[in-house]
Order: sequence, then C-alpha cells, then structure tokens
Amino acid sequence: MNPERLAIEHLRPWLEVRFTRSGGPGGQHVNKVSTRATLLFDFQDCDILTQTQKDRLRQRLKTRMSRDGRLRVVCRKTRTQAANRTIAEERLVELLRDALKVRKPRRPTRPTRASRERRLVDKHRRGELKQSRRPRTSTDA
Repeated sequence: MNPERLAIEHLRPWLEVRFTRSGGPGGQHVNKVSTRATLLFDFQDCDILTQTQKDRLRQRLKTRMSRDGRLRVVCRKTRTQAANRTIAEERLVELLRDALKVRKPRRPTRPTRASRERRLVDKHRRGELKQSRRPRTSTDA
C-alpha cells in the first residue's frame, strides 16, 4: 500500500487499544481513571503491507516494539480516553508514513578545490588573528 494513502481505518483490524492509569500530577482524578491510551499494531499479520514494508518497519521502529513484536504508541496527554486514543491513532499513522518512506541513498561527495582553498585561507586568517592577540615577549622578536 502507498504510505501516503494510509489511514487509521485501514489499520483497525490489526489494532489493540488498552487504557491504563496515567500517573503524574492531577490529584484524585488521575488516580482513579484509566485515560492513558496504548495502541498495539500487529503489523506482522497486516495484509495491506508488503513484506518489504514490514521489514522496513521492523528495522526503523525497533525501539517502539513491544515484547511480542507489535508496534507500540502511547498517549497520556489529555484527561479523556477518547482524546488520548485519537492522538495515539494520529501519531501511529504519522509514524508509519515516515517509516515507510523510501529514502534516497546518500551519495558521498568531495569538497571542491575552491572550497578547500577558502577553508585554508580562513584558517590562516584566524590563526593570524589569534597570534596578534598574544602579548609580545622578548623571545618573540
């Protein structure tokens, strides 16, 4: 599937949503309401992704994988489950779009002759400036 056309509706069959307590400041509300949304996306079983895309996701998003190999996105920004779920879903889609982009390979280049000469002239000028700041002693003459 084209990553640019990816939408959360396409991914729902492979999503699991969990809500847990958020923690942090907020007093009594945060201690008794489970508002933190955790999305788990099982991309290995996802039919709309090619094997190449799955490999690319595994490589680029390995730090966001859960123990069972699912992609994990967490949101605890707001005080409601619905808002946190929506934010997490938007984050997941953006994460997938970015990870699935085919990046152009970097072609190493060399500095031009003129840029090397400019660099050396600047270095020489800088060295002279620093040397002119030094106090003169009798051994420098």
